[in-house]
Amino acid sequence: MRQKWQRWNITSRKWLWIIVVVGVIAALPVVYDRLQTEKSSKTVEFVFDYRDLVDVASYRANPQDYISEQLDRLKDAGVQSMAIYESTLEDYRKARRLMIWGAADIANLTDTIIPENENYTYILFTSADYSDTLAPVIKEAFSNLGINSRDWSFRGQQGLIIETPLEDATLKPLQPDPFTLDMLHNKGFSIVPRLVDSLTYNEATVKKLLDRYEELGVKRILFEGESVKGFNDDADTGSITDFANLLKERGMGIAAIENIKKQQKGFNRLAYLLDYNVTRLYSLSEGDSALDPKVISDRFALATKDRNIRMIYLNTIPARNTAKAQVTDTLDNLITSLSEPGGAVEQIKDNGFKLGQATAFEVVDSSYQRYFKLVAVVGAVSLVALLVSYFIPQLTLAAWVLGLIGSAGLMLVKPEMFEQALALAAAISAPTLAVVLAIRKVNEMGPPLRSNPLTYKAMSPQRRFTHSLVLYFKTSLISLSAVPFMIALLNNVTYSLVLNQFRGVSLLHMAPIGLVALYVLLYRGDFVFNKTGKLLRTPITFAMIIIAFVLAVVGYYYMTRTGNGGSVSPLEMVLRTFLENTVGVRPRNKEFLLAHPLLILGAFLAFRYRNAAFIMIIAVIGQLSMVDTFAHIHSPVLISLIRGLLGLGLGLIIGVIAVIVWQIAEGCWKRWSPLLKR
Repeated sequence: MRQKWQRWNITSRKWLWIIVVVGVIAALPVVYDRLQTEKSSKTVEFVFDYRDLVDVASYRANPQDYISEQLDRLKDAGVQSMAIYESTLEDYRKARRLMIWGAADIANLTDTIIPENENYTYILFTSADYSDTLAPVIKEAFSNLGINSRDWSFRGQQGLIIETPLEDATLKPLQPDPFTLDMLHNKGFSIVPRLVDSLTYNEATVKKLLDRYEELGVKRILFEGESVKGFNDDADTGSITDFANLLKERGMGIAAIENIKKQQKGFNRLAYLLDYNVTRLYSLSEGDSALDPKVISDRFALATKDRNIRMIYLNTIPARNTAKAQVTDTLDNLITSLSEPGGAVEQIKDNGFKLGQATAFEVVDSSYQRYFKLVAVVGAVSLVALLVSYFIPQLTLAAWVLGLIGSAGLMLVKPEMFEQALALAAAISAPTLAVVLAIRKVNEMGPPLRSNPLTYKAMSPQRRFTHSLVLYFKTSLISLSAVPFMIALLNNVTYSLVLNQFRGVSLLHMAPIGLVALYVLLYRGDFVFNKTGKLLRTPITFAMIIIAFVLAVVGYYYMTRTGNGGSVSPLEMVLRTFLENTVGVRPRNKEFLLAHPLLILGAFLAFRYRNAAFIMIIAVIGQLSMVDTFAHIHSPVLISLIRGLLGLGLGLIIGVIAVIVWQIAEGCWKRWSPLLKR
């Protein structure tokens, strides 16, 4: 019975491979849907922080003239939109709409004694127009907060007294400056409001504000602070739902800021209620705005092309420059990065985008997609079962059945966990399985475990080279079989918008290396348990400790290079820039410079020298890296595919060169080593 069970498990491999192929084919229509989704948004919007412009202008002799001049320059450079915050009294003061004082200041100004029991805020408007327009806005805002205000005048100028301390009054958010809104609209700028959630949600006030924005053609909202508008009162009043309905009625969406430390509270729920009318935004910080214009323009071009960014947010900041003895800013630098030949605007247009108000992706979700996904699920489970079969053959069928049952249960209970877990399992299984099969092929065709030098006839270099190239393409094809499964399982707009992230990248980068190392150590030659026993009885030497330490250091460095936060050397940055500018898409250095050439060279050597199979432990890095590229769901599928194929092509060239160099070195050694021994 045991032998029959063993035979069934071995025979099942053929059927599992067939199911995997069927699953890959079934996943392709889902891949096509995602491609169509990614093509639906091709408009890039440059947004400038207007508050920063006002801050910079406050250090100029003629602030209003300076603002007007810089707005025209920004418009000509390609900036279409201005980010406008909910104003405060301080913002109005900087814009020269009014002046503000506290109780002590007004006592000095009016040459009176400071009131003993009054600590109020005093406002004086700088013109009658500002008084007529802004006084009702300020009164209404503070009245809604339960703070009294009354008219006041000084030296013929109209003003207000607000019955709250100056420090408190300047913190309260008010309606955006209507004069600024009209001026920007008349200059042809779109408005991108930035809303805060610092006060109690007031539906009437928010509705009035959004109505005004609708008149100005606003299509997208940004949030300032830790939460979206309405979050703090949502538990009691359902304010997020109300806010979402107001936005939907006006056709307005929201923007997700890339790489913020923590997603703003309530953002995911609001995005869901808006049917994911969301675009991704890249913000260039004040500090980075001083970088070389070429670096900035390359960042913008890469963000739009490689990460589905559709809004680019520009900041600047005034700085005291003692060398020039003046206050400077980075506006000239930003304008140069956008408008110079080869700058950001030109690069973005060359990549097939146009400038305008950013639009969200139109998600393509075909009616048949769910059925193809189910077939892909079975295929992905079969791929995992195949990996199990090459380590523990007796568990092949059990792993497949349990995988299907577990997937069905997890799909019903926690669908998000299910899709991520199975996608990760498939991503680990494919490159591991591909390299394991490559090692088995080398074992089959290479020198046996205990070969007799007198009877064993090694393959010719030409034949070894041919088999190595065939193995290279076959291994890569098997590794890439995980890609359709990952795309099908994670084909959700929340991953593209990075509202939800694929987890397990560190495990993906380590598990295949560990499993291939295990296979090379234990599954070549003697029965695995015999080898395990020998390894456990092997004395530990100082050399082993040194080797383990070196491997740990190398492993740590390797892991620091994974993910978005990995460090990159200056030499690699130069190489990346060269490849990006030359071929348009940058392949991964570790693939074409290291792992792919090692796969070709390792196979070539292992067909003659059995222990060269240990090179495959490093070579698997290239295979898992290709799969990991597609785990970045926010990157377009075509970009990831081109990146992987370029890596394979360049790796092939370097691998062939490595084989030629080895053959020359080996020939020289054979020829000259006898002379050295003499």
